[in-house]
Amino acid sequence: MLVAGGAGFIGANFARYMLAKYPDYRIVVYDKLTYAGNLDNLQDLDEKYADKYVFVKGDICNGEQVNDTIQQYEIDAIVNFAAETHVDRSLFNPDVFVQNNVFGTHKLLEAAKLFGNIRFHQVSTDEVYGEVLRGSFHEDDPLETRSPYSASKGAADLLASSYYFSFGLPVTITRGSNNIGPYQYPEKVVPLFITNALENQPLPIYGDGKYARDYQHVMDHCSGIDLVLHCGQLGEIYNVGGGNEVEALNLAKLILKKLNKPYSLIRFVEDRIGQDRRYSLNCAKIKNLGWVPQYTFETAIDDTIHWYINNEWWWRKIKSGEYLEYYEKQYRERLDKAIETVFSPSQGDEL
Repeated sequence: MLVAGGAGFIGANFARYMLAKYPDYRIVVYDKLTYAGNLDNLQDLDEKYADKYVFVKGDICNGEQVNDTIQQYEIDAIVNFAAETHVDRSLFNPDVFVQNNVFGTHKLLEAAKLFGNIRFHQVSTDEVYGEVLRGSFHEDDPLETRSPYSASKGAADLLASSYYFSFGLPVTITRGSNNIGPYQYPEKVVPLFITNALENQPLPIYGDGKYARDYQHVMDHCSGIDLVLHCGQLGEIYNVGGGNEVEALNLAKLILKKLNKPYSLIRFVEDRIGQDRRYSLNCAKIKNLGWVPQYTFETAIDDTIHWYINNEWWWRKIKSGEYLEYYEKQYRERLDKAIETVFSPSQGDEL
């Protein structure tokens, strides 16, 4: 199995999940190692799974390199996590999102077709549906992408589906809600809030903080992908979400409370362009396959917080260099103009 983008957050957790679950599988992690691709995410796999795990540094946009890797390791399944994933960054530089997320997916699909219709699974996001103010999105709802990131992922989904219908490529797609857990790059909201709180730094909250996201533990997402890969109907799309809808302000309060930090660290900052108010997925389809999440939101957030507390070695060296440059660009002016709010005890305990 080729795990494209397997040095990133979800991909690395998926590689670990599959290696632990399937003793007879061989996992080839293929990753370009951009800013969020991190070999520390795969630390110890060489030693633990010496005969089953290989890392290849490669770019999914390089068709020749992809083909060589597939041929060399006799790949018979591809799971594609490789993507630029952060909405904020897509507003700065849409080009790289189109290149990696659309063109790169095309190169993987072409390789899968070339080598005899290799099993192909595309990992996508709930953001392709746009925002939903009431109810939940079903898999057959139209795409209403609202950022360059979500547009590039929606395009990749449509491209993957087209290879099923046009060429008979054995394709499935999953669309996941927000993931939390170990090894998540701290530009994303949960590790950003946790690590900033641990450093007694402000927690920047866009707008009024009432935009809602559905959170799931990354290992629940991995188990859903695994199930669809093995049991899903070819050509179909499956939503994978935790059913844990939390507003950003309440998320910040909860993290601060669990870390015994003051609510005065909360800062309301200027909202980003095109902010979606709410995401929600109907996951009945994958549950009909037998998928059952193992984490509640409470256990997922606790596990995530404990991991970042115990793995300062991992995140502290990330929060410098490129990350710091991005953080200053994204938040410094906003934080300089931020609103500090005093919360009463009753306000602080709401979730």
